Amino acid sequence: MKIKSICSAIVMTTLLGTANVQAQSAPLIPLSDFFKNPEKSAFRISPDGKKLAFMQPRKNRMNVFVQEIGKPDQLQVTFAEERDIAGYFWKNDNRLVFLQDKGGNENFHLFAVDADAKNLKELTPFDNVRVDIIDDLADNESEMIVGLNKRNPEIYDAYKLNIVSGELTMIAENPGNISGWLTDNKGSIRVATTTDGINQSVMYRESEKDAFKVIKTTNFKESFSPLFFDFDDKTLFVSSSVGRDKGAIIAYDPAADKELRMVYEHPEVDVSSLLRSKKRKVITGVAYETDKSHYHFLDKKREDLQKKFDARFPGYEVSLGGQSRNEDKMLLYVGSDRSYGSYWFFDEATGTFTKLAEMAPWLKEDQLCEMKPITYKSRDGMVINGYLTLPKGVPAKNLPVIINPHGGPWARDSWGFNPEVQFLANRGYAVLQMNFRGSVGYGRKFWEASFKQWGKTMQNDITDGVEWLIKEGIADKKRVAIYGASYGGYATLAGITFTPDLYACAVDYVGVSNLFTFMSTIPPYWKPYLDMMYEMVGDPEKDKELMTSASPVFHVDKIKCPLFIAQGANDPRVAKAESDQIVEALKKRGIDVPYMVKDNEGHGFSNEENRMDFYNQMEAFFAKYLKK
Repeated sequence: MKIKSICSAIVMTTLLGTANVQAQSAPLIPLSDFFKNPEKSAFRISPDGKKLAFMQPRKNRMNVFVQEIGKPDQLQVTFAEERDIAGYFWKNDNRLVFLQDKGGNENFHLFAVDADAKNLKELTPFDNVRVDIIDDLADNESEMIVGLNKRNPEIYDAYKLNIVSGELTMIAENPGNISGWLTDNKGSIRVATTTDGINQSVMYRESEKDAFKVIKTTNFKESFSPLFFDFDDKTLFVSSSVGRDKGAIIAYDPAADKELRMVYEHPEVDVSSLLRSKKRKVITGVAYETDKSHYHFLDKKREDLQKKFDARFPGYEVSLGGQSRNEDKMLLYVGSDRSYGSYWFFDEATGTFTKLAEMAPWLKEDQLCEMKPITYKSRDGMVINGYLTLPKGVPAKNLPVIINPHGGPWARDSWGFNPEVQFLANRGYAVLQMNFRGSVGYGRKFWEASFKQWGKTMQNDITDGVEWLIKEGIADKKRVAIYGASYGGYATLAGITFTPDLYACAVDYVGVSNLFTFMSTIPPYWKPYLDMMYEMVGDPEKDKELMTSASPVFHVDKIKCPLFIAQGANDPRVAKAESDQIVEALKKRGIDVPYMVKDNEGHGFSNEENRMDFYNQMEAFFAKYLKK
């Protein structure tokens, strides 16, 4: 279904009708049920289709386990105790590669281990260095290509890495302006993207023996993002908004700098995800997101498969989460707004579906709340898409409300299971999430409307969402709170600073308080984009007045409502100083601000015990100021 602008009266009828037909309120679900580690998650199938790997908690940390398909025995192959494994994948039929950082610093190191838990090897044992995976070289048993910023913390050179010995060989040195590398189907680096901070270029070479040549240069406002080569290694598929408002998938001849054909475009949203079958060497379709996730198929076999999946799991979103090298054994993720999700194994030869795991079997779907896509208009006529989740079994009238702006800000909220939203709704709060201007996926015009608008029209979009809820009778205007993380934390502080009469209380989680210090403390690998940040957020010298006016820390005298702040000490994106500043400024006014700092966390709390502590305090905080 394509979401369109809907008359608010119709939206209200739908929402009220849904709320009023609930037979009874949902039981109070323990907080830990929402935020404890999943029972099992992140399933991966080995290339030969004979083994499964998955993540499972041990000593409160998510670790990787392996088992043979069809057999009950499982073997733990990673033994993290300080911090969860951040991610992993099968490199070959018997060896896995995984990522881990320290205390949330996001300087991820790469490790490898055999499926029998032997031959553990740290592959990138370098302090203050972050690894970026360029190509896993699926057809190469022992090597992969990675990017490392060990020579210069601001840029990544490309290396060939042996996953058994750890031997590193530089295969492409970054001259200082390359922001990304792309290989062809044989694993040769053929494309590089560069930036001077404002303009972005795509460079191409016929082979690794040739020199790179610039073939396309665009301003950063126009995206021209290479995705991958077609199977002839000549045609390049690109997500492009050049000459368009909405990003579209095109087939492009890099040697001739020529657009060959339109693969797919959508009138409402950007399209940037292209699907393919490596075995059959065909492009199978695209994925895009309006109100929910959708597919447009270009290949009948893949379309028929999806129809089979959707028929087996009606009412759920079913995505292909991995498959064997022969593409006959598949992993499916099945989820919805009221289900954390489950993993299934599908054997195409027999047509059988086998359930592998429920991520959170302790949560019951009939006790959880629907997330409904909604739209409203901002004061200048901009259409804002979002999601409204109402508490179960109570009329949608005069409710306490949590406004929950997303982070990024160049990201978006999506339909699906969100433990924070479900937790808050279970506690009796309506939750509004909105894709304010600048949220990605809605085209260039909508994105560019956010430039230098932190705390301005971007904040108006959030404020107007509150006013819409009040006007429609859903929100009790005396019991509206705002809570967000990262940019959402900034929006929280901006909301209670620049519209101080709107909110009864607020929770800021790793949020920006001072645009000047935020811009000066970004991670070194963001530095190549600093000029772009100046144009999108503000230049500390040229836009000093604007940035001062939009920084909550300079206007704390306007804050009236209670505020709770949480921060990770090792946060590389939003430094702890951002939270320290707002806390200190409020204390100087004699205001006691509850302030939680976790010394072993970064940009958000990963460790289970820290999550529990944060949400327990947040629950008590909201109850104190929002409950009648």
